Amino acid sequence: MSGYSTIVVGTDGSESSLRAVERAAALSGDAKLVIACAFLPSESPDPAAADILGADAYQLQGSNPVNDMLRTAEGRAVAAGATNVEKRAIKGQPVDALLDLVKSLPEPALLVVGNKGMNSLTGRLLGSVPSDAARKTSVDILIVHTT
Repeated sequence: MSGYSTIVVGTDGSESSLRAVERAAALSGDAKLVIACAFLPSESPDPAAADILGADAYQLQGSNPVNDMLRTAEGRAVAAGATNVEKRAIKGQPVDALLDLVKSLPEPALLVVGNKGMNSLTGRLLGSVPSDAARKTSVDILIVHTT
């Protein structure tokens, strides 16, 4: 993709985020594709929170599953055509971690995220990764329809 030296795409391991990875990979061309996964370290997850989150409880487990998520995302990116892939596990909240990563990269960069959470009541009231990232970033952002 001409004009961008680096494309950053966030993943949390969900099928929705992997669709965003595939779209970013298809767009990457000669650009470097950086697949990022944010995590919050946790020694022992709160069982009540794990019950509430159900299938998304893996997000409470700290950095252990992050490497697996990144490997899966890398496989999907390569299958979608990416040739220059870098994986990054980043400590922190997803939006802040992604934006800090984008700021640390040489310009111009494109940030790609899925639209998960944007159309939910919770997302509208409390915010979502795509809407918060779009509001806070100073680089171009592509919000991929993944849900």
